[in-house]
Amino acid sequence: MAKILVIEDESAIRRVLVKILAEENDSYNVVEAEDGLAGIDIIKKEDFDLVLCDIKMPKMDGVEVLEAAKKIKPEIPFIMISGHGDLDTAVNTMRLGAYDYISKPPDLNRLLTTVRNALDRKELAVENKVLKKKISKNYEMIGESKEIGAIKEMIEKVAPTDARVLITGSNGTGKELVAHWVHEKSPRSSSPFIEVNCAAIPSELIESELFGHVKGAFTSAVKDRAGKFEAANKGTIFLDEIGDMSLSAQAKVLRALQENKISRVGSDKDIKVDVRVLAATNKDLKKEIEDGKFREDLYHRLAVILIKVPALNDRRDDIPMLIEHFAKKIAAEQGIAQKSFSKKAIELLKSYDWTGNVRELRNVVERLIILGGKEVSEEDVKLFASK
Repeated sequence: MAKILVIEDESAIRRVLVKILAEENDSYNVVEAEDGLAGIDIIKKEDFDLVLCDIKMPKMDGVEVLEAAKKIKPEIPFIMISGHGDLDTAVNTMRLGAYDYISKPPDLNRLLTTVRNALDRKELAVENKVLKKKISKNYEMIGESKEIGAIKEMIEKVAPTDARVLITGSNGTGKELVAHWVHEKSPRSSSPFIEVNCAAIPSELIESELFGHVKGAFTSAVKDRAGKFEAANKGTIFLDEIGDMSLSAQAKVLRALQENKISRVGSDKDIKVDVRVLAATNKDLKKEIEDGKFREDLYHRLAVILIKVPALNDRRDDIPMLIEHFAKKIAAEQGIAQKSFSKKAIELLKSYDWTGNVRELRNVVERLIILGGKEVSEEDVKLFASK
């Protein structure tokens, strides 16, 4: 159930807004405030998914309400309501963090579309906040090899900037982890981190996923929907396996990078976005460019900074630390006693050919913890770690 606050000093307009919202969706819980001071008092006491706020009001105008609310609960989207003489002020409120504005008298379709879009984005932001709490605990860069040291040093230099980063490496090396750490160490860390696996989304749906769509844009588009770029506004979008993205979607991503604008599928309205783009691929993009499968101009836009994640076979000295890390993590996840690994077991695991990289090592460690003895031995490794 979406909870919406309407702050409007003109009682007639306030009643109209409440009636429109109630008739649009009976699950909307609409609360009223007759002026800005009353609105701020309610915001302090209650949580809302959206606020509709008039600009010209006695006691405390809409701009002051917006600025105060952003300090108290910055995650609440605001739609400002402007009279004809307030348009410049309304536009300025967008710079202060308002989601959008509508003019008086409110156009029904424009109002409801803006409300739906704002609520969609709020829902995505909440989901991302929950995910972010898990991320900060689950993502650590394990290893002290010179290869991992070089990546950590690169991240320290790159993270504080808005430079785009292209992360390359084989499957299972930890490209996603690098992207998370760039975001976590950046000034955008308190804003959304939105991940898109380009290989997992059908080519005909990738544009809708990235840029959103309007109702009726295609058969299953039953309502307006915000895309991942909008959800990542002020934060970071991570385009994983970007080498699998269709050429038409690549063209739209290029425009987003060049102009900081996107448009939803089925709409010609531009939406400004402030997004840092990180991308990853296991493909040789230069070869993909030669084969006509990847745009060269997009490559150069993405590859401002290149980070190559080494294969596990190229940093074997990190294997003992990774084994210990996974052993603790898996024991906690499974609710079982933690097991140690004998020196001979570790040496044997270090000698293996890890074609599946860190992901494969984790799977093997989990298998050994479940099936091995109280201390995982060399014999356990020979018996249960075979490929």
